[in-house]
Amino acid sequence: KIKCLSIKAKGKAQVLWEEDYGLYLDETYRAKYEYFSIEQCVLQEGNDKCDGFVVLQYHPVFLRDMPSSFQGKCGQILYSLEAKLTRSMRFDTKAKTDFPFVSKANQSMIPYLMKPQHGTKDKDVMFFASGKISVSIHTERQGYQQGDALKVRAIIVNNSTRPVTPKYYLYEKQCFYAQKKRKVHTHNILKEKGDRVPAETRQTVTQVLTIPPQLPATIFNCPILKLEYRLKVATYISCTFKYIMLPIILSIKHPSSTGSDPPFAFRTA
Repeated sequence: KIKCLSIKAKGKAQVLWEEDYGLYLDETYRAKYEYFSIEQCVLQEGNDKCDGFVVLQYHPVFLRDMPSSFQGKCGQILYSLEAKLTRSMRFDTKAKTDFPFVSKANQSMIPYLMKPQHGTKDKDVMFFASGKISVSIHTERQGYQQGDALKVRAIIVNNSTRPVTPKYYLYEKQCFYAQKKRKVHTHNILKEKGDRVPAETRQTVTQVLTIPPQLPATIFNCPILKLEYRLKVATYISCTFKYIMLPIILSIKHPSSTGSDPPFAFRTA
């Protein structure tokens, strides 16, 4: 006989990694942060009015401030549902599943994200060549979505005696925090090579990078982990290089919305 069927929705972030300090000295670093935990009894003994459809209400403003689901090198952000069935003279039965949560962009940041960006770097060439190189890069905005085209315009003034080759990278940085320590993982998601700029010339070149559609959104609003992206443009000459980095804020594309946020809804049967 069923005494109670309860449903719990949870959102949490957690990080975990180990450091090897040698001489059998290993240290484990871990941290956890809970965003919400909502539990509701949907079917009780003596109550036969449940039709198999359950709605868990939440505060929509609170949920907008939470990051999207994420799986990183040393941490993750998870959202889950757990059902618990309590019966007379039986052990409790539980079932659990994770569900993806996609955070909406902060509307107040949109004007800031749409502003153009630029960066400049000068370089004196000393090895196997001589002269000076000046590079200025420009992007149309700072905020992008999955699958967008990232257009980079570079003005290269090559006043050296050797040709210059620009290279373009989309760079990811994951940071994890626990017990006053930080763990960082970085890697280049995209790498493309531009055309050579001859010596003693000035050229304006354009390169378009397509942001992969599966990339997770930028995460700044989690106290124990962060996910950042950078556009990196490097100029190579005579086995040396200099690079410029600009921040890229990535958000996830949403399907068309009716304008109101739905609650968690799922079937119990």
